[in-house]
Amino acid sequence: MEVRITSKQMIKPSSSKLHLLKPFKLSLLDQLSPRLYTPFYPVAGRLKNNLFISDYDAGVPYVETRVKCRLSDLTERTRELQQELNQLLPCRPFCYIHDSDSTAPPLAVQVNVFDCGGIALAFCLVHKIIDGSTIQAFIKSWTAFSRGSDGEIPNPGLLEASSRLFPPLESVPETPNVKSLLLNGGRRKTTRSFVFDADAIATLVFKAESKSLEHPSRVLALSAFVWKHAILASGSVSGSTKPAFLLQPVNIRRRMKPQLPDYSIGNLYLMAVAAFNPTGKDIDLPELSYLVRQAVKTVSNDSQDVLQLFKTTREQLSQLVEMVSKGNAEFFILSSWLNTFDGNIDFGWGKPSLSSIPGVDGHNRELCNLIILKNARQYDAIEVWVTLSDKETTFLEQDAEFLAFVSPTPYLGTNKI
Repeated sequence: MEVRITSKQMIKPSSSKLHLLKPFKLSLLDQLSPRLYTPFYPVAGRLKNNLFISDYDAGVPYVETRVKCRLSDLTERTRELQQELNQLLPCRPFCYIHDSDSTAPPLAVQVNVFDCGGIALAFCLVHKIIDGSTIQAFIKSWTAFSRGSDGEIPNPGLLEASSRLFPPLESVPETPNVKSLLLNGGRRKTTRSFVFDADAIATLVFKAESKSLEHPSRVLALSAFVWKHAILASGSVSGSTKPAFLLQPVNIRRRMKPQLPDYSIGNLYLMAVAAFNPTGKDIDLPELSYLVRQAVKTVSNDSQDVLQLFKTTREQLSQLVEMVSKGNAEFFILSSWLNTFDGNIDFGWGKPSLSSIPGVDGHNRELCNLIILKNARQYDAIEVWVTLSDKETTFLEQDAEFLAFVSPTPYLGTNKI
């Protein structure tokens, strides 16, 4: 697939009152997060000293391209789609940007026009101030503007709720080297997609139930199932089953009292940590499901408790980093995008034929041990993107118990590097 850039420019906010806007303060949670006329004016600015965002007239990089193929050639492909999707992005996905870099824009956009006239809109957002809920609110606002409707546009005055609740620190405490866990460029990795239909998920829900866990949700049961088989894949490669941790970002906006708006900008999530210690026993789906549920339940709804939990989680991550660095544990990160790209995105061109996220490819080797849940094309089905080492992925693709629940013809294929 040939992608040719036809134009580049910087898009700046249309408001003439930018100089009146105060710097957008980062919250403490933003400060400690990786940096991997719109009411969302901070995306046009630049990060300063890991404390705030200003210079809103710096603008957003906007790129237009022509793609030498038909859009259907891409969306109907069953192999190597992920690598070609990454060619449509304005920058390399999941790459780490140092906090001292004051030139990197929080947002970059690329519009790709195919020979048939079809359009693929791609964008990259910096995690420093943007989590999954922020992406959802941003897209909702953007599409509303495109359709000429302002009824869905949030009130800009409420955007800084995160920094009001969790004020930034002038001197940020040393953080565990989570970057060394998530962004490990040393191993060959593969992103693989699997689709689980409604019947398969219902069966997993039934199998996940226990006396300790009644009525598990669909997402909980599927998350525990994928975690189980990721542990098995890891053990098959290392030769032993090690203690395994599952890290899940939990949105705290609706858990706060009072609740925060869904469009509050910032990393308003805490990391729930589930820990499984094999100690010579079988890996049991009900037990893993219970551990996942209990980890999420520990996330509090009080801002003071949130700060205490944040400190506790940091201590857990410090221990995890040490254990993994010594080869004594495995970790996996699971993130649900089920409510982020819900299939109802409409810029006025109609609903998209495909909404997707990038995987690893030959130009993006960092990401590892990541599980992402997203809506599948089929009704009530869930698509799971799994990034593991090359050898672990090979095991997963041959795991009979795992494949028994996977739809036989997923539309996305393996992408190896």
